[in-house]
Amino acid sequence: MKCLVAVLVFVVLAEGLKVKIPLQKHKSMREALRDKGIELPYQDPALKYYPDQFAGSASMYINNYADTTYFGAISIGTPPQSLQVLFDTGSSNLWVDSTYCNTQACNAHTKFDPQQSSTFSANGQSVYLPYGAGSLYGQLGYDTVNVGSIVVTNQEIGLSTQEPSNPFLAAKFDGILGLAYPAISAGGQTPVMDNMISQDLLNDDIFAFYLSRGGQQGSELSFGGVDNSMYQGQIYWTPVTSETYWQIGVQGFQINGQETGWCSQGCQSIVDTGTSSLTAPSQYMGNIMQAIGAQQSQYGMYMVDCSQINNLPTLSFVISGTAFPLPPSAYIEQQNQNGYQFCSVNINPTYLPSQNGQPLWIFGDVFLREYYSVYDRTNNQVGFASAV
Repeated sequence: MKCLVAVLVFVVLAEGLKVKIPLQKHKSMREALRDKGIELPYQDPALKYYPDQFAGSASMYINNYADTTYFGAISIGTPPQSLQVLFDTGSSNLWVDSTYCNTQACNAHTKFDPQQSSTFSANGQSVYLPYGAGSLYGQLGYDTVNVGSIVVTNQEIGLSTQEPSNPFLAAKFDGILGLAYPAISAGGQTPVMDNMISQDLLNDDIFAFYLSRGGQQGSELSFGGVDNSMYQGQIYWTPVTSETYWQIGVQGFQINGQETGWCSQGCQSIVDTGTSSLTAPSQYMGNIMQAIGAQQSQYGMYMVDCSQINNLPTLSFVISGTAFPLPPSAYIEQQNQNGYQFCSVNINPTYLPSQNGQPLWIFGDVFLREYYSVYDRTNNQVGFASAV
């Protein structure tokens, strides 16, 4: 594995075509349902990482979007129709709600109407998207997709035909735009990013995320360049270890600066904007919660005393020689419900088997709010810098 290199952002990154997509932070499906007294059961976020089960077929697993909160606008068709989508580095397909669907969940969202687009063409293939609490069905077609000022032609799109109310009725997004590698694309669909590359729409084949902290707005996704105002210091690069998801190697995990040894033989992590939490290998959850001093509630959440947040440990990942710390403010979520304040630990277990003997973590929004993340398809590497 190549050594991680600390670099300043050179002109080649700064001068490339930059398109900034504002991302809005909304309540997640889980939070919206919780406000109504409905508690969604916990489901392993890593269940969508089953490429052997779904790659090469017209299926895509979308099991862990109940907690996602950052969405942005795209438009599809001619004339363009605007929809809110989740930009997801943990999947590769594009699907949206459509007028082919008349379920209660579909009718609660903005729907793409292919009959109103002069550039739409159907391909006759159906798509099946398993979800933990139900299943979404759709049809595939081709149309023009606008991502900011980037115009992608002949993009394959999944259009919903049947969508379950639980949990999509509470969703604040109209679809998902996957940004992972084409190897995991369901049905062999060419991802939007790959069409941007093949159609020579970007001077630099990169994109980058800034996710705001503390419920603030101002999050953004940049294509073709980085936004220098969204991070400070250097960008640290590390190679992708599997060109499926944005998967990287992790060489150490520390609690208050003390190495645990859990990754002494190497760990893997998937960098996933479609996962809200930090997800840890299940065999380490007990030790992590003990170090934090968390107690498990009747709903399965791990809780801490809100008055003790500043006394909780800092958790750090060592990635190619550089430590990336997460202070307690990053992994503790403070919420108010019916006048009652409670503090939960936003770290969840995954039971996915180790990969070649290396335990798997997921760097979701808990990590990505602390670090501006850059995804480089030319060099197949991920960069992290301290977010402002």
